[in-house]
Amino acid sequence: MTRRRSAGRDRGSFTAELAAGLPALLLLLFAGLSAVNAVGTRAGCLHAAREAALAASRGADGATAAAAAIPAGAEVTVTFDGQRVVATVRAPVRALGSRLPRISVTATAVAALEPGVAGPATPAPGAAEDGP
Repeated sequence: MTRRRSAGRDRGSFTAELAAGLPALLLLLFAGLSAVNAVGTRAGCLHAAREAALAASRGADGATAAAAAIPAGAEVTVTFDGQRVVATVRAPVRALGSRLPRISVTATAVAALEPGVAGPATPAPGAAEDGP
């Protein structure tokens, strides 16, 4: 003989557990999707920074070279540090939710100046300096 269990005591427990656990699962899902979005944006920033650094090290405009690979809303900064070019790309990442604050991801790439290419602060080899 099998004994039947009365359904009165456990009735509705699954619904209560689901109501308590579902918000936590949704929060984890939104946090995971935001993290994936941030990692993808950082990869795009790194690609754009590499393009900008390489173009600037060859004497071209780094910001123009990075324009094809730059994420939406990103800023490109190219600086010359001695014989090196440092390109930094900073882009905002919006978390999944319009009321949450934006986070900012940054990527930096460094390239050596090619021989014969002068940075903005140093004159080109053989160029005459203006002076009195």
